[in-house]
Amino acid sequence: MLKVGLTGGIGSGKSTVSSALAAYGAAVVDADAIAREVVEPGTPGLDAVVAEFGEGVLAPGGGLDRPRLGEVVFADADRLAALNAIVHPLVARRSAELMEEAVAAGVEVVVYDVPLLVENGLGPLYDVVVVVDAPDEVRVERVVRSRGVPREQVWARIRAQADRDARLAAADLVVDNSGTPQELRERVARLWEDLLARA
Repeated sequence: MLKVGLTGGIGSGKSTVSSALAAYGAAVVDADAIAREVVEPGTPGLDAVVAEFGEGVLAPGGGLDRPRLGEVVFADADRLAALNAIVHPLVARRSAELMEEAVAAGVEVVVYDVPLLVENGLGPLYDVVVVVDAPDEVRVERVVRSRGVPREQVWARIRAQADRDARLAAADLVVDNSGTPQELRERVARLWEDLLARA
């Protein structure tokens, strides 16, 4: 079984690539989805976040107010580190469970979709590191257009992540997503062939 670490900065198209690989037959372990799961209402994770950041990070329904929490942590490296110290161990534990399920099911390629792979030095955990890449300006425009996030907030998130050079330096394979959706589909098809050959 081939363990693939898939990463890319906000707006790079990493999730699109991840979905395409799942459609080809990869088992995908999505760190973002798990990060949401471990802080759902009623979880010890959400209790820990509220204990650290206060009731102000809760939405009226009792769930996490992600935009509000984002404003707090992406403007302050210490607060971001405090959040990561709560969430990352919970995500790691759940991810390991999902990996074990994929191994038991006999899947050939397991893709671990993790935004902060480079920042957290996780490259050595995988057989292959794949980076989805696009210029910063392209990524900002995508996020502003698709998610309606204010431009300055997108730049704050980009600055909180590894820079493009650091991410590319960690890559075994790079998927260029600076072009059209069709070009990306063709590149992912070639990537899948490459991953199967390595598996």
